[in-house]
Amino acid sequence: MERKPDHDIQPLFVNRWSPRSMSGESMTDEELLPLFEAARWAPSSFNEQPWTILYAKRDTPEWEILFDLLVDANKLWCKNASALVLFVSRQTFSRNDKPYPTHTYDTGAAWMSMALEGSERGYVVHGMSGFDYEKARSALSIPQGHSVEAMAAIGKRAAKEALPENLQKMESPSTRKPLSEIAVHGKFPS
Repeated sequence: MERKPDHDIQPLFVNRWSPRSMSGESMTDEELLPLFEAARWAPSSFNEQPWTILYAKRDTPEWEILFDLLVDANKLWCKNASALVLFVSRQTFSRNDKPYPTHTYDTGAAWMSMALEGSERGYVVHGMSGFDYEKARSALSIPQGHSVEAMAAIGKRAAKEALPENLQKMESPSTRKPLSEIAVHGKFPS
């Protein structure tokens, strides 16, 4: 399926999607760390950068900790990822410990920056919510005052045939809602 925006935008937004098929190859720090560097430069309120990116590369002891957080359906394809990532955000400003109302929003900007950088480099960067949030907090020693946000799998692309048959059918870019459903001038629609 070809994706076509209704308005002229940069191709990187239209070309980014979330494949699942990965080769199982390891990634070097030189390949992986630029994705985190892109996240580092995301905008945030008062430049707080409330996110922490916890990650594990395959074939390391930390890999099993993050892999064990996943629901079984995600384990089927994440087993071939090069790295697993967990985004965490601080709920208060570090400068005064007052509530940080946009910590999740700002962390989402970091995620998107990472996803776009990975996509531009030809990698799979697939975000997901299918994992045990409480187990993540415990297994990774995430302190109170921080929110467990989401996970992502990163890897080198493989043919869709590397996936189980039921997942092969989903291995294509998805469509989007019409712009008129997500951008509304004025009040919230009734």
